[in-house]
Amino acid sequence: EMQAAASLPGDSFGDILARLPAGLDLDALALQTKAIERKRKIGDGATLLRVALARGPGGLSLSQTAAWAAMLGMARLSDPAIKFRLDKAIDFLGAIVARILAGKTPGPVVHWPGRVLRVADGTHVNQPASKGTDWHIHGVLDLGRGGFSHLALTDNHVAESIGHGAPLAGEVRIGDRNYARAGKLRDFRAQSASKADFIVRMSWRAFRLTRPDGGMFDLIAHLEALPQDHAPHEVMVQAAVEPGEPPLPLRLIMLRRPPDATETTRRHLIRRAPRKQKKLDGRSLVAAEFVVLATSLPPEGYSPEAVLAAYRLRWQIELAFKRLKSLLHIDQLPTHTPAASRSWLLAHLIVALLCDDLSQDVLESFP
Repeated sequence: EMQAAASLPGDSFGDILARLPAGLDLDALALQTKAIERKRKIGDGATLLRVALARGPGGLSLSQTAAWAAMLGMARLSDPAIKFRLDKAIDFLGAIVARILAGKTPGPVVHWPGRVLRVADGTHVNQPASKGTDWHIHGVLDLGRGGFSHLALTDNHVAESIGHGAPLAGEVRIGDRNYARAGKLRDFRAQSASKADFIVRMSWRAFRLTRPDGGMFDLIAHLEALPQDHAPHEVMVQAAVEPGEPPLPLRLIMLRRPPDATETTRRHLIRRAPRKQKKLDGRSLVAAEFVVLATSLPPEGYSPEAVLAAYRLRWQIELAFKRLKSLLHIDQLPTHTPAASRSWLLAHLIVALLCDDLSQDVLESFP
């Protein structure tokens, strides 16, 4: 059954085309990506995109898509023919996503003068009856603009990384524990010529840490020695990257959590250990009492309180992914083959990015 909230009425496609980047030649792109090689049945890029959107965010099955296309006079195709053309359209749809993203400009400054705050996160989508993760959607959300500056689809072999989405000079990228990997953070800094910074939450075992003088740094011992207060504390350390490579300088910011939050986390760790058939490490119980952030931002101009406040904005991207699932139903993947799944998901990413632009129009209008 078609999803009413995301359906594509026959007279609205012109509005969608108008929101694509200026100068985007869908016909040339379809030929370049070999989505169309012979102009039979579906002979132009706009029609191919329209069919992909109907099958994807439009919520139509293959047979419904075939019937819908025939009713609108676009093409008379069988179910297998629709699937064949959408399978061939993967690179075409991916290129449209890339072109839309290329036209995104940084949003207004948030939190710090001259800095662009962006949050990285990912979500997973599974095929029907799957027992694991099949697809990852990697996103970077521009907090100033309130929309995605990067969206990418990968299979389950590509892990979350702060390297998804090229950094901008002046950017501060925020990530959770999954992004606390020394090598990836070093590469992120290098890619921006050290003009972009990061804030990531870290577990106590995320890095092999030393002091600036090269001596070993024991994070757990440091946490245990902190005063019994709820003020933020900081220390400068280094994280090992690879043998022979210079260490990554880090500034750690530590804040004691409220007692109830600490107790909830500790109970969870105690319950989870037997299920994973592992002995609970006592250091995890110590670390549960703290939020520990690692950042490349210097102390001058970036107080611990301000860095913690910036990290708390991370929930915005979690809401953005929830909207993709609750409004576009991107998590209700109906397809069973990798090619069909890719085209279905990429069509959703196109609509997600166009919805970002539409929301900006609404926000800019008065009242």
